[in-house]
Amino acid sequence: MVHRQTARVENTVSPSRVVAPSVLAPSDREWAAFSATPPWVLQKDQIRWRGLVEGIRAQARTELPSLMTAPRVPPLARLVVVVLRLGLALGPWWWKRRRNKYASPEASRADLSLRARRAIERLGSTYIKLAQIISSGEGLFPTELVEEFKRCRDQVPAEPFTDVRRVVEEDLGARIEDVFTSFETSPIAAASIAQVHAAVLRTGESVVVKVQRPQVGTLVRKDLKVMAWLAPFLVGRIKIAALANPPALVELFAETIVEELDFRLEAANMLDIASILADLKQDGYVIPRPHPELVTRRIIVMERLEGFKFDDVAGMKDAGIDTEAVIRTGMVAFMEGALLYGVFHGDLHGGNLFVMRDGRTALLDFGIVGRLSGNRRMAFLRLMLSATTNDVKGQITALRDLGALPMDTDIDAVIKDLRLDQPTIDPTTLSGEELVKEVQRIVKAMLAYGARMPKELMLYVKNMVFLDGAIARLAPDLDLLGEIAQISMLFAQRHGERLGRELGIDHTQVEINLDSVKAGLGVGNDVNHMTYRDLQKRRELIQKRMRDHVGR
Repeated sequence: MVHRQTARVENTVSPSRVVAPSVLAPSDREWAAFSATPPWVLQKDQIRWRGLVEGIRAQARTELPSLMTAPRVPPLARLVVVVLRLGLALGPWWWKRRRNKYASPEASRADLSLRARRAIERLGSTYIKLAQIISSGEGLFPTELVEEFKRCRDQVPAEPFTDVRRVVEEDLGARIEDVFTSFETSPIAAASIAQVHAAVLRTGESVVVKVQRPQVGTLVRKDLKVMAWLAPFLVGRIKIAALANPPALVELFAETIVEELDFRLEAANMLDIASILADLKQDGYVIPRPHPELVTRRIIVMERLEGFKFDDVAGMKDAGIDTEAVIRTGMVAFMEGALLYGVFHGDLHGGNLFVMRDGRTALLDFGIVGRLSGNRRMAFLRLMLSATTNDVKGQITALRDLGALPMDTDIDAVIKDLRLDQPTIDPTTLSGEELVKEVQRIVKAMLAYGARMPKELMLYVKNMVFLDGAIARLAPDLDLLGEIAQISMLFAQRHGERLGRELGIDHTQVEINLDSVKAGLGVGNDVNHMTYRDLQKRRELIQKRMRDHVGR
């Protein structure tokens, strides 16, 4: 990390030097997916903070091993605080549940979720980030927990404005009044690491200012030490935790959160993804411009964009926005960035994007960005190709190469043990008992092979879960199988030659076969049409049967 004094010297600013927008199409739209009406135009060689990024990233990587290594003795004071706050919050729920004080299982889960969310907010940034990840897991976690934890995205208690002022003035090296003509004291949103305030620069531009919470860096590092100490004790003791690989989760947290603590890295991520979207000629997304000077370790001043919240379906439809097109654009852009560049936004959720009145999606908050490089990106390419050509062995091999299975895994044995070589069983034809036994069988088999969820795949899957929920709200009647087939054809037309060259195959001989996709949805090969509404009905039936069986 760059020392604060250095950051202040490097970032003491005079915003009057910002390049004025061009009367014609802004020149920075030639290389980045920015808005057409800029508050300023970015020149690559005149972004003051950009030259510091590689050194900051290297220092962050150097710090990682110490944060990911389990200490002999954790920070005891912090460990005691965590245990006490969670115990005091969840203890009353446990007592009421043991004495059957709840009217229904749903009421029990709702109370547990509320208590957990309040405890997490008191514990601070690291645990709020955990809640944000869970809030993106619709379909993976109980509905009550997901809905409660969604409040941790942008409704976390805000820091007092006196602390916000202090951070802004320390990092900019100037009084707020010397840089801004107005600065809203109440935040637009407040989340785990930072909160966002509306402001107007003295040069007249409307902006938003992302301000890091004071002392968050120290607290996050203590929490990572506590997590690293606890993680090895969970391996093999909790089935879900074993599959997720608790030490790998700590590693993921360390890698993402440490980079989130320096906003110059986030601003650089904004430029990287904006550049990729422009290179792909993907004009369905807009990235806000970071200010060329007003970016420091704890501050980002950026262009202000406005639009509909991502779940405001009624507002979008009233404005004539095609919500199915919004979803389609999202799926294509997300996959193109990951497959072709190995770079994708790693933390999609409803608080990180909104839809502008022209139908384009504004993408926000780039603290977590997934990066697949070298062999990992090639393995990911093979995984996606195998999924669309019904190559089961290719999928398992690619998952192994991504790190989901040990390198010495017997691929054929995995296929046999998971019964991937047999016809798909429609889960809606199974009883609750049969469904539970099937899940237990798969989990047991995966554990036996040492399965884990590598961090890049974890971020990708989390984003896919978000898109799944977005389809439910914005496009419930979208034909999923038809869309997947269309997207596969689009990729073949746009990028087939490039991808074939990278994979060493003849792309003209690739035949799309969605039987693997259908198997993942739990339907037979003869099904050729399925809307999200149809899929959701199937899921609800399966979940009900499993709940009814477990609740006996």
